[in-house]
Amino acid sequence: MGEATVRALRKLGVPVRFREAQTCCGQPAFNSGFWDDAKPLARKFLDLFEDADTDQIVVPSGSCASMIRVFYSELFQDDPADLERVKKVAPKVFELSEYLVDVLGVPGDTGFPENADAPEVSVTYHDACHLTRELGAATQARAILNALPGVELTELDQSEVCCGFGGTFAVKYADISGAMLKDKVERIDASGADVVTACDASCLMHIGGGLEKRCSKVRPKHLAELIDEALP
Repeated sequence: MGEATVRALRKLGVPVRFREAQTCCGQPAFNSGFWDDAKPLARKFLDLFEDADTDQIVVPSGSCASMIRVFYSELFQDDPADLERVKKVAPKVFELSEYLVDVLGVPGDTGFPENADAPEVSVTYHDACHLTRELGAATQARAILNALPGVELTELDQSEVCCGFGGTFAVKYADISGAMLKDKVERIDASGADVVTACDASCLMHIGGGLEKRCSKVRPKHLAELIDEALP
């Protein structure tokens, strides 16, 4: 997913620099209530990116992007110095589909470059929760999918319904999570698509496990992978 993101951005003419020292944004600990454990990870992110010579930090994950852009301010609400750093960095953070459509302006009026070698694939799209609910990005990925060479988008019934993962929710409430996943993969299979895509690796990991257990032929792929495969 990460490598596909870099290749896709470079194919679209965007120079990419990768901070090799970066680690987790701290979301798993934050969501589980361990804020003291999340803060060092968040501070490391701020250390690495607050002085970066860039106006844009692209994250191929709606949940990570929302953690930084929305929840860092909550995490550091009692730390004035770090809160000021968050205010400096957070506006620069964009989830990948947001960045491509809202900042880069693709696919634009002319669409993506033609590619006769692009694989023909039927795709259905799952709306990841944080991307949709926290960032409000419900249309960008669809605009990209509708314009990608070789890609046919088939809308997923109840695409906006959670897949049931939710990080540790899937562990603490396994029965509920499993029931939600069952509903999701049944609808994915019913779509008739070859591939299910989303803008969050955690959703795709959970959905992919459910599809494999069901012996489904539908493959999970991140949006970045589809872009990378479709562009020359």
